[in-house]
Amino acid sequence: MKKNIYIIGSGFSALSASCYLAQAGYHVTILEKNKTVGGRARQLLRDGFTFDIGPTWYWMPDVFEKFFSDFNKKPSDFYELERLDPAYQVYFDEADAITIPGHLEAIYKVFEKEEPGSSKHLQAFLKSAAYNYDVSINNLVYKPGASALELVTPETITKITQFFSSLRSQVRKHIKSKKLIQILEFPVLFLGAKPSNTPAFYNFMNYADFGLGTWHPKGGMYMVIEAMIALAKSLGVVFKTDANVEEIKVNVQGEIDALVVNGERLETSMVLSGADYHHTETLLPEKYQQYSETYWDSKVFAPSSLLFYVGFDKKIEHVCHHTLFFDTDFDTHAKSIYDTPEWPEKPLFYASFPSITDASFAPKGKEAGTFLIPLAPGIKDTPQIREEYFNLIIERLELLTNQKVREHIIFKESFCVNDFIKDYNSYKGNAYGLANILTQTAFLRPKIKSKKVKGLFFTGQLTVPGPGVPPSLISGKIASDSILKTYKNETVV
Repeated sequence: MKKNIYIIGSGFSALSASCYLAQAGYHVTILEKNKTVGGRARQLLRDGFTFDIGPTWYWMPDVFEKFFSDFNKKPSDFYELERLDPAYQVYFDEADAITIPGHLEAIYKVFEKEEPGSSKHLQAFLKSAAYNYDVSINNLVYKPGASALELVTPETITKITQFFSSLRSQVRKHIKSKKLIQILEFPVLFLGAKPSNTPAFYNFMNYADFGLGTWHPKGGMYMVIEAMIALAKSLGVVFKTDANVEEIKVNVQGEIDALVVNGERLETSMVLSGADYHHTETLLPEKYQQYSETYWDSKVFAPSSLLFYVGFDKKIEHVCHHTLFFDTDFDTHAKSIYDTPEWPEKPLFYASFPSITDASFAPKGKEAGTFLIPLAPGIKDTPQIREEYFNLIIERLELLTNQKVREHIIFKESFCVNDFIKDYNSYKGNAYGLANILTQTAFLRPKIKSKKVKGLFFTGQLTVPGPGVPPSLISGKIASDSILKTYKNETVV
């Protein structure tokens, strides 16, 4: 008989792992508590408008290519990619914005125009970033986080000082323009930490930004989910939605015995959880939980988010597909996330208008807009607060882009801390997992393989390698490799 394994959750990491395990001969069943597959990367459809509920940035295309190539496929077998040019736009004040082009030579010109001499420093910075990216992708991120020795390679030894200095200090060593500094520091938000707390080695995110570019899958990020579902089904993976896992049964030998799903007992000896790590452990008897509430409370989490999905009855002007609004102080906002958790007084925010690029997102002549404010996880979330912040960012959008949009709103829907908890069992409603700071890197993150329960494994953004869509794909491979290694001497028929 084939080995049976149940996977809890159906986000990127769970889908990734399901494909690798099915390819290796396992009978894989995915259990998803919600009505649709995709985890945080679900889709909202309303009145002819389409919204990606979760991720909207397609970075690091090589990681997607590697994933599909492991199954003798290509992304183009499933969806069409377009490199965005411009990649994105950043507003700093009223009618004061810098547009980042889609290709490197044009980016150098933008930097030089803003700060003469800066393009020379940017080239040196990106040379280092490209090297670090290569080292990370080829030597580090596919490691299971089992030992500190995983980080010790001939390449990383030469970069050891970059693990003990910050990205902020590296960026500001030669670049003086506040605007350019903010542009170079913003990609680490994808890692869920402040630039001052992020090791300089993580400048590889700047290479992902400028060097590899920003892409758009036609139809949105959910097309990637649909591609992975199609691949998984072709390999024999079974999907069950509205399947809420209520308990993980463990026998007296410390082995998984069964899952309780919607009150029904499902016999199994192997489980991979792509759901929230903390939540998954609460499904176990306390003595089999690896990490205490004190442990989780002591960790630095990446932000939560307040999101709005808005349908407009006209096209929005003076914005790009991806537009960042950095007209307020970055450090003050970051303090309200990481230092003294509270609602920010003057938040930075991000807006996505995919219908600028892709007509499928909105009816003709209309615009689909997604707005995001990064927030501290665990803060109070009420309809009144959401409305206050919606009014705030719409006022700023109108002022900074010199246009009226409020009277052109057809509808809006919101998603915030309470929804992350309700829909994803997310710890304190975080959106992106654990921050990638030095003390939460690689082997210092929660483990892929349970130390207390035989047959229980984890994948996703709370374990290695960390937050983001490409790392989630990688996490699925790491978890599947760990399972295959653990049971390599048991024949799969």
